[in-house]
Amino acid sequence: MEFPRPRIISTDTLRGSPRDRTPPAQQLTAKWPVLHHGRVPNVEPFDAKWKLRVFGHVENPYELDYAQIRAMPATDVVCDMHCVTHWSRLDNTFTGVPTKQIVELAKPKRDAKFVMCHSEAGFTVNLPLDEFIADDCLLAYAHDGADITPEHGWPLRGLVPRLYLWKSAKWIRGIEIRSTDAPGFWEQNGYHMHGDPWTEERFGW
Repeated sequence: MEFPRPRIISTDTLRGSPRDRTPPAQQLTAKWPVLHHGRVPNVEPFDAKWKLRVFGHVENPYELDYAQIRAMPATDVVCDMHCVTHWSRLDNTFTGVPTKQIVELAKPKRDAKFVMCHSEAGFTVNLPLDEFIADDCLLAYAHDGADITPEHGWPLRGLVPRLYLWKSAKWIRGIEIRSTDAPGFWEQNGYHMHGDPWTEERFGW
């Protein structure tokens, strides 16, 4: 017998009306614009070479293949998306594996404070560990009931809905736990180290 998936409501969706849920200088859209650096990678996740690697400042580094990830208990997260390029899309439902579960299996060391997500083609993004493993954060493979499309990060993307969307890394292949922070790809190119849409942390450190 199949049981219903847990359903998490991201706190930003509870702010009130659509206007109340829209951060400063953002415009609402019903579409999901496609924005990324470089070409969409051609990924075959069920190939034996595809692995998600969890490593770094941990006691138990490990790897998972895609079938193992899809077999893990899944959660739905209802959230809003906010892109640094000034669009927001409300009321999304993502499905995937909670990042907290993925990280806890690696047993982070006591002074672990940050995460660097590694994606196809060398793309990286940095995050505070406590924000990456919040209850509404996932390694997501579906959006609104269908597999995420390649241009939006299939077969696996991070979801950290309370930060600007570039912090939800597409095509994720590795999660590096760190004791110190470091800039990822976009942060090295002028984007903010944190990325809170409500305080417009778009650029600069």
